[in-house]
Amino acid sequence: MTQPRSRMLRRLGARATAPELMDDLAQGGAELREAHRHLRRLNLLFAASGRTLYGVVRLWALAGRPRRLTVLDIGAGSGDVNAALLRWADARGVAIHITLADRSEEACAEAAALYAGEPRVTVVRRDLFALGEAAADIVTASQFVHHFHDDALPEVVRAMLRASRRGIVIQDIHRHWLAWSAVWLAARLISGNRFVVNDGPLSVAKGFRAADWERLRLHLDERGLAYSWRPLFRYVVTVPKTSGSDSGSVSATDAGNGAGISGGAGGGTGEGIGEGTASRTGAGIGAGAGAGAGSGAGTSGGNGSTEREAPT
Repeated sequence: MTQPRSRMLRRLGARATAPELMDDLAQGGAELREAHRHLRRLNLLFAASGRTLYGVVRLWALAGRPRRLTVLDIGAGSGDVNAALLRWADARGVAIHITLADRSEEACAEAAALYAGEPRVTVVRRDLFALGEAAADIVTASQFVHHFHDDALPEVVRAMLRASRRGIVIQDIHRHWLAWSAVWLAARLISGNRFVVNDGPLSVAKGFRAADWERLRLHLDERGLAYSWRPLFRYVVTVPKTSGSDSGSVSATDAGNGAGISGGAGGGTGEGIGEGTASRTGAGIGAGAGAGAGSGAGTSGGNGSTEREAPT
């Protein structure tokens, strides 16, 4: 057991760079739609929705707990993690509207089917780098940014900040051998779909550690960037929108769904807004990561970050 674990630790020492099958838009169709349905099982198993909710609630509180809130989830896949936001809004009496954006036709079709009849959810086919400025109060990315190499991450965060009015929430996977092992096993027991079996463990290998977030914050010079390790093997990163953010000048008004986002009927797919979108965005939502290890002790990081000690 010691030797295989040593090899795994060496493999996970740095972020993997191999492309995921879902990043290839030529590989679509019924099998990819099935993969999005199966990823919902993994997200449920590893409690992914609670991590996104944690970050959104943090920014909502920093913004003064407004009674109206718009959220844009980029690289949303079928958008299942956002169901927790709808339940939270109901409990708090917050008028919320969520836009699910993905560049994959199959992901948008699954999201539209999942939220059919829900007027507070709009589905659009859109690329991250084609988002309108100040498109929503909060822009979220759930298990999405690991699709990008380190040198592209600052541009990804800046694009998210430009599209937000109040800030951004990134929820992604902690790169750890326990998480990798759990996802490798769960993908085979729960799914068997080739996208899930390949991309699930690879998503963990492309995930993050605290040092990765520290490097990103230094590169961006974003003192407000805060990251927190959450069970099960997730990081939640929040960046409140400030005048110092490298994101252009935006207003802080609550204006419907915001610029550049279709306000069509809930569950429907927005038309006519995906033309000429860039092809750099990673596809859909990655497989969830996690394992049944306990939480570590709480500590505070420097420069405004907050972090719980994660297993190494």
